[in-house]
Amino acid sequence: MRRIIAILLTLSLLLCVSCKAPENKESSPTTKNDVCTIGLSFDSFVIERWTRDRDVFVSTANELGAEVNVQSAGGDVTNQIAQIKYFIEIGVDAIVVITADSVALADSIKEAKNKGIPVICYDRLVKNANTDLYISFDNEAVGKQMAQAICDKVPDGGTIVEIMGPESDYNVAQVMRGFDHICTTHSMNISLKYNCSNWKPELAYDFVNAHFDEISKADAIMCGNDALAGEAIHALAERGYAGKILVTGQDGDLEACQRLVEGTQLVTVYKPVEKLARLAAECAVKLAKGQQLEYTGTFFDGSHDIPYIAIMPSAVVRENLDSVIIESGFHLREEVYINAG
Repeated sequence: MRRIIAILLTLSLLLCVSCKAPENKESSPTTKNDVCTIGLSFDSFVIERWTRDRDVFVSTANELGAEVNVQSAGGDVTNQIAQIKYFIEIGVDAIVVITADSVALADSIKEAKNKGIPVICYDRLVKNANTDLYISFDNEAVGKQMAQAICDKVPDGGTIVEIMGPESDYNVAQVMRGFDHICTTHSMNISLKYNCSNWKPELAYDFVNAHFDEISKADAIMCGNDALAGEAIHALAERGYAGKILVTGQDGDLEACQRLVEGTQLVTVYKPVEKLARLAAECAVKLAKGQQLEYTGTFFDGSHDIPYIAIMPSAVVRENLDSVIIESGFHLREEVYINAG
C-alpha cells in the first residue's frame, strides 16, 4: 500500500512540474519588433495606379514582417473617417492614408496620434494634421512638366483649358501652382477651368461636350490625370478633334501611353509608384516598430512642419516613351504598341 502511495505522489509531482511554464517564456511578451499591423486606407480605386500602389505596398510590408489591413472608402469622406476610427479601435501599429479630402480627416488623424498610433499621408496631404510623414511626388514639378510640354509646342500667348481633379485634393493645388507658373512665363491664356468631383473621368467628357465651341478654339487641354485626359480625348474624337488639340495627363496609365503612340495625347507625367509604395511601406513598418525615419525635408501642413519625402516625376512624350516607360518595366512594349499601325 505504501508502495502505491509513493508512486502516486511521484506522478503527482511530475505532473505539476510539467504544467509549469518556463520562466523565460513568461517574461518575453510580444514586442513591436515582432509582427506589426498597418492600416491602409485608400480614397478609392477609381484611378488606375492605386491598385499598383496597393499591391507593391502590401508585398513590401509583408516581406518586412508586417500585416496590412487594406480599406477603400469609395470616394466617401465619411467612410474614410470611419475606417480610421476602426483602425484605432483594433489597435493597429501604424496608419497610412490616401485621403479623400485634404481637410476633413484632420481630427480623426489627431485622434489616432493621441492614441500613440503614427500616421503617414501617402501621396496626398491632410492639412493641419501634424502627421508623422508626408510622402509623395513633387507635385509642383508635375504641373511644371505638363505646362512645359505644352509651351514647347504652342507659341507664347496660346490658349489653354484646365480640367482638374477636386479642390478637396491638395495635390491639385500644388500641381496647378507649378502649371500656372510656367504658363505665366509664356503669357498663356487660360480660357476655362473645371474641377471634376472625386476624380470622376466621365465629368471631363461631359465638360468638353458642354463647352465644345470654346474648347475647339483652344490650343491645349491640361487634364489633371490620364483618366480625365482619356475622357476629354474621347469627346474630342467624336467630333474629329483628337490629336488637333494637345492634351496632357499624369500617372503613366497604359491607355495614356497608347495614346502617346497614336498621337492623341501629348504628354503623361510618369511617377514611379513602385518606388513610392516600397519606400512608404518601409517607413510605415519603421514607425510601427517605434524606429526613427530618415528624411531630408519638411513640408508645412498649415500648422506644422512635418517630415517630407518627395520623389521626382518624369515627363513622358512619344520620343522618350520607350526609354522611360518600357525599359523601366512599367508597361510591356506589346501592350503599349498594341494599336500601332
